[in-house]
Amino acid sequence: MSPEPSAKVPSIGRIVHYTLSQQDADYINGRRTENGQPHIGNRCAAGNEYPAVIVAVFGSAPSWPSNLQVFLDGEDQFWGTSRHVGEPGKAGTWHWPEFVPPTA
Repeated sequence: MSPEPSAKVPSIGRIVHYTLSQQDADYINGRRTENGQPHIGNRCAAGNEYPAVIVAVFGSAPSWPSNLQVFLDGEDQFWGTSRHVGEPGKAGTWHWPEFVPPTA
């Protein structure tokens, strides 16, 4: 099996990986404890990476601005609006999952 091509076009429903920024993490952690409706989940930190589903695409290459539903390690989700494609590990951006070869 060969690796997937590196040039992909994002579309609604595709799964990507999203890297939290400090602002994202602060928002999520704060939201989990406010309004008397606590959400259960592990604490988020800048640089944490989570799976996300593309729910809207607004533009084109090279930045591919998109809205994402980010699946957190807990019972809640994060709506990442107008997020751009970036390199793995770059805060506040999404990227395609890395190819992981099968093990024997």
